Amino acid sequence: MSAPIFRDPIEDGAADPVVVRREGTDEWWMFYTNRRASVDEPGFGWIHGSPIGIAVSQDGGASWAYRGTVKGLDAPGDDGLNTHWAPEVVFAEGQYHMFLSYITGTPTHWKVPRTIVHFTSPDLENWSRVGPLKLSSSNCIDACVFPSPDGQWRMWYKDEGQGSSTWSATSPDMMNWTLEGLVLPGSPDAPPHEGPNVFAMGGYYWLIVDEWRGQAVYRSDDTLHWTRQGLIADAPGTDPMDQRYARHADVVVNGDHAAMYYFTHPEWDERVQTEGPPDVAARRTAIHQARLTVVDGVLTCERNVAAGAALLA
Repeated sequence: MSAPIFRDPIEDGAADPVVVRREGTDEWWMFYTNRRASVDEPGFGWIHGSPIGIAVSQDGGASWAYRGTVKGLDAPGDDGLNTHWAPEVVFAEGQYHMFLSYITGTPTHWKVPRTIVHFTSPDLENWSRVGPLKLSSSNCIDACVFPSPDGQWRMWYKDEGQGSSTWSATSPDMMNWTLEGLVLPGSPDAPPHEGPNVFAMGGYYWLIVDEWRGQAVYRSDDTLHWTRQGLIADAPGTDPMDQRYARHADVVVNGDHAAMYYFTHPEWDERVQTEGPPDVAARRTAIHQARLTVVDGVLTCERNVAAGAALLA
């Protein structure tokens, strides 16, 4: 129970998953940060230089097959190895949109500019660069996009430069974005966090964020005002490979339940080794799934779901 559903076969560093259905088919495509977990580099060099990996399921998420990496995402003039993180992929306005966290090069530290860059595609395979978004600072990552009831597309993202907080921007057409403002404060006023994800289920809108101790849950009637509920996926799963906190999750709603895709570091105990994974083994990651439901207005998480469960069927 709660065993990994996917491990990257090249670097074994699959993280930050997002899952989207390929229109007109029964295929589900998972895009993920393909961390270079096997690279023994100083500092944080191993977490940079990552491409975006692809895995595909043809059986409702019961099994996933590796499909390579996304090509053509580097900025013009950025020759060599660059960093691609935390893609958001949605189908909207007649095409697919990817909002990618992008860093030039492979820095060994965190103090570098980060940009959210927009791409479009007709088929999930061939991507065209629209360009970087101008948001609240030069340190923005982890975009999530969802349609709000006010008729706007709304983007939530992490501003690393402002206390690991969540901000938002709006667009009428997915192409032109306007900064809206602070949504959830981070350090020192509230728990710092990352990886916002928004979805609708059970008569409410839900926002989850990764607090590096589980997923914090917020509920809303309008996607504008959020009330904190608490944490989910903070307790270990039953499988030996799912004993750590659920990190940077994506949610796909399927009727009265949802599939939550998250990653863990199975061989790193973050409660003890607080400075980060100390070696190659601890850097390895795995993708898992959990089942979400709404019970009496509360979002509940069933983490112990069998790896072969087809939550999207």
